[in-house]
Amino acid sequence: MSQSASRVDDLSIVVQDYLKAIWTATEWGGEPITTTGLAKRFGTSNATVSEAMHRLADAGLVAYQPYKPVSLTAAGVTYATQMVRRHRLLETFLAEVLGYPWDAVHDEAERLEHAASDAFIERIDAYLGHPERDPHGDPINPATTTGTTETLAASRLDVAPPGSYRVLRVSDANPEALTTLETLGLTPGSHIRIIKTDPATATITLQTPTGPQQIPLDLATNVWLQPILT
Repeated sequence: MSQSASRVDDLSIVVQDYLKAIWTATEWGGEPITTTGLAKRFGTSNATVSEAMHRLADAGLVAYQPYKPVSLTAAGVTYATQMVRRHRLLETFLAEVLGYPWDAVHDEAERLEHAASDAFIERIDAYLGHPERDPHGDPINPATTTGTTETLAASRLDVAPPGSYRVLRVSDANPEALTTLETLGLTPGSHIRIIKTDPATATITLQTPTGPQQIPLDLATNVWLQPILT
């Protein structure tokens, strides 16, 4: 990795992936990721991740101290959000133009994002009409911005109180969960009503577009909601 890199393409694929993973860990209110979390995410050892974080810190891309969570510097955020934008535009293109199911676009975009040029990504953006969200409801930032461009009141389904909501975002980390949630009608833009949460049975009862449903709380952790004000 060159310390004088001026474009995200000048970074190695490994560095691109690390920066994106560090940024997305906290995008929806999650805790900053640790070297242990990164090692688990990429199937490698803590020692390998620690060595990489030292290199990224020397390059001015992360703030890192051993045994503490990793955070991005301003330069790291710029590169990370470029990769996030690429990924989400590719997901949208795969879903809307090529007809990929929403539970298959993530892995395909992971492979393509490293080979796509900035010019190609901007052509996709223009062709799609500058979409604001990807198939899972995650925001797509304009090319001239970094970080999340909007602040929305969002609650995760497993901890939201009873009431009426619009599904804002569904995590794409688990393809099997995506398949199940689609069957239940829990997709971005759909309206639901939370009836009750039962900690004793670890379930939540909902009124969904497909009718009343009782789902496990661990499945509900994949869904973010926006209250519907009446």
